[in-house]
Amino acid sequence: MREKKSKLNTVEAVTQCVQPIIEQLGLVLWDVRFVKEGAMWYLRIFIDKDSGVTIEDCENVTRAVDKPLDDLDPIEQNYCLEVSSPGIERELIRPEHFDAFLAAPVMVKLHRPDQNGIREFKGTLIAHDKDTVTVNSENGSRIVINKKDAVYIKLDDFNL
Repeated sequence: MREKKSKLNTVEAVTQCVQPIIEQLGLVLWDVRFVKEGAMWYLRIFIDKDSGVTIEDCENVTRAVDKPLDDLDPIEQNYCLEVSSPGIERELIRPEHFDAFLAAPVMVKLHRPDQNGIREFKGTLIAHDKDTVTVNSENGSRIVINKKDAVYIKLDDFNL
């Protein structure tokens, strides 16, 4: 449990450090993740802008946040910094993500199949609150999902 709290604090510290820098560059901070994959830790900063993120945007953010992150030193272990776009099939995580994409097509994957044996489905995002997301599925049924039960809720780029 201690490790999870530590990671949460790391993400919060990094978010507070980099958000103003990213906004000064005319970009939006989409998400920050600090994850371990194999033996390596990764600090992933996802940025966005209306006209689409370029490689230059990623390079500019990397250069701009590198020293402030070193000065803040919120991470004890060695890590790899990655700055990228959230992508076309971006995962919706924060309330503002769901707000921005109401009425958009989404893909949902659940941790376990629902009562009908369905684990993955597509539909249209129609509502959300702190704990749930409501989707009109492709077959016309209205599905209310507890966010904690979803592996992910992503934009369905093929239907945008």
